[in-house]
Amino acid sequence: MENNKRSIVHMDLDTFFVSCERLLDSRLNGKPILIGGTSDRGVVAACSYEARKFGVHSAMPMKMARERCPEAIIIKGNSATYMKYSGMVTDIIKEDSPIYEKASVDEFYIDLSGMDKFYGCYKYAGELRQKIIRETGLPISFGLSQNKTVSKIATGEAKPNNQIQIDYGEEKPFLGPLSVRKIPMVGLKTYQNLRNLGIQKIQTIQDMPIEMMESAFGKNGSGIWKKAQGIDNAPVIQYNERKSISTERTFDHDTIDVTKLKGILAAMAENLAFQLRRGKKVSACVTVKVRYSDFQTKTLQKRIPYTSADHDLIPLVSELFDLVYNRRLLVRLIGVRYSDLVNGHHQMSLFDDRIEYVKLYQAMDKIRLRFGDRAVLRAIGIEARTIGRWNPFSGEPPPLLANRRS
Repeated sequence: MENNKRSIVHMDLDTFFVSCERLLDSRLNGKPILIGGTSDRGVVAACSYEARKFGVHSAMPMKMARERCPEAIIIKGNSATYMKYSGMVTDIIKEDSPIYEKASVDEFYIDLSGMDKFYGCYKYAGELRQKIIRETGLPISFGLSQNKTVSKIATGEAKPNNQIQIDYGEEKPFLGPLSVRKIPMVGLKTYQNLRNLGIQKIQTIQDMPIEMMESAFGKNGSGIWKKAQGIDNAPVIQYNERKSISTERTFDHDTIDVTKLKGILAAMAENLAFQLRRGKKVSACVTVKVRYSDFQTKTLQKRIPYTSADHDLIPLVSELFDLVYNRRLLVRLIGVRYSDLVNGHHQMSLFDDRIEYVKLYQAMDKIRLRFGDRAVLRAIGIEARTIGRWNPFSGEPPPLLANRRS
């Protein structure tokens, strides 16, 4: 039985964007900081602990955040800076960890199972944390337990800039006194429903039969019940840094109809953007590909701030096509690729989101998830309806299309 015990570390960089900005300008230390869209229509991408004391949180409209914390310093943010520091931390973890999973730009899981035979897992994780702090200057916290859920919750309790271990068998006593909001899969709506039922502490769920939670919340209820008991068998999935999604279309008859080509490219860009948001990913590199009737192939790519927003990606795809389509020849194939993908909680542009865009994409994506990828389609993309439903993350080629990887 002893050999089956796991040791899972969850590491999370504290107020990551804010910490990066403070590395660049020490005058920001100790001051309330808001990072995100700087206009009243923008939203907060990140905020410092000093700002949180005023009730500010991420995803809050910037106008509301300003009202709650008028003295806050507002910074637009620079995704290139944050990706640089995230890469530095990733490199350190990659070098010193047997198996690690990069859950987001600032969040990692590490599987240290079996290392207690040679070296204490808590001591090892602590030394790794100190190495990250020493070499990057960034504060980071971690939780160590036998599974992902308990470790993630433990990290939240350890913050700011600290560490905690939950011993085997102590999962339920640790979780019991905490708010049900601490359970990772409990969002605001579920939290409100739980409170309406008089459930505020995790221990209340621990004392309930699983059937009661299933009756109230369906399949989601059994998942919440298991996490409340400290049960989570999800593995740490080895992180693969090079990721991209793409689609291509080979025409039955070569064409020189630019309007048609741009319409299909727009539909491709729109569909891939939806797939990014559905997979909770953002991209930092866009590539457009054109193959002429003589089989000469041209590609052009451009790096951009991380985003998964249609209004960022569709115009860029059109711009790249205008630049790469420079021969008056029939076109055999066109394609779009988004690369340099990372996981993240920010499904849109990190720093330029406007509230109306966020609401628009949430509504459109909800319709697509229920009725299919092509249930909502821009008028310019009508030509591309034959693309059909396709999940680029599945590794399967799109139906009805020739998907040729370059």
